[in-house]
Amino acid sequence: MLMKRFFVAAALVGVMTVSAMAIELPAEISKRGSIKIALVPNYPPMEFRDPATSTLSGFDVDLGEAIGRKLGVKIEWQETSFDQFMPSISTGRVDAILSGFTDYASRHETATFVDYLRSGPAFFVQQSRGAEFKETAALCGKKVGASRRTMFPAMITAWSEKSCGNNTPIQVVGTDGSADARTQLKQGRIDAAVQGNETLPYIMDLEPGAYAPVGTAIAQQFTGIALPIKEKALQQAMLEAVDALIADGTYRTLLAKWKLSDNAIEKATINAGQ
Repeated sequence: MLMKRFFVAAALVGVMTVSAMAIELPAEISKRGSIKIALVPNYPPMEFRDPATSTLSGFDVDLGEAIGRKLGVKIEWQETSFDQFMPSISTGRVDAILSGFTDYASRHETATFVDYLRSGPAFFVQQSRGAEFKETAALCGKKVGASRRTMFPAMITAWSEKSCGNNTPIQVVGTDGSADARTQLKQGRIDAAVQGNETLPYIMDLEPGAYAPVGTAIAQQFTGIALPIKEKALQQAMLEAVDALIADGTYRTLLAKWKLSDNAIEKATINAGQ
């Protein structure tokens, strides 16, 4: 009986030790009991409003809620515009941005990123023209559209300079977002379009028979949670929370749910974007 009590006591000590290792949050957030996170719900499957219920949906929303549970706080989602992302964390209106936001080195002066997904820009065309573009080289000399709010136009140009050689380079067309690029593609105003490979499978499922991918991603990027540079404790808390979700299998389950398994990372990183 004494030996049994010893093992029970040891087990209880172990539980207390694990509890004592809870991830530490900034005092203000702990007192408030919530993290204010900005998003723009127009980038499925990362974040969007469910057409049937108008509720926030997507991988980022599920991940954010899972992070909140892991940290023991609620998530306050705040919709904003893309242009207000950086000002919103610089002024303290929100604590973080979790909205399919790409980690670029040029953004590190304003925000620190906890990277949780690997992605990259990929070409696609109308499926009716798929036979014309069996190889990426066929895109040389063609009009290719991509959101001007991203680095994709510059990446297309860089790929064209490297890959088209003596052929006519790609004509890059800046668009008002990925939806506009797809509209121009359908209208025949451009020959191909580029968007992140994390969103393309979802779009292709949403519009069966409309598009065909061409080649693989032309560059590697990281998607991250943007946080204020000075908030070191919050950065560490987010990093540990994401790693904990990777370790317990939640991360993989959410990736599979949203058909993003190919975009998985093995461990969260900070400012890995170039």
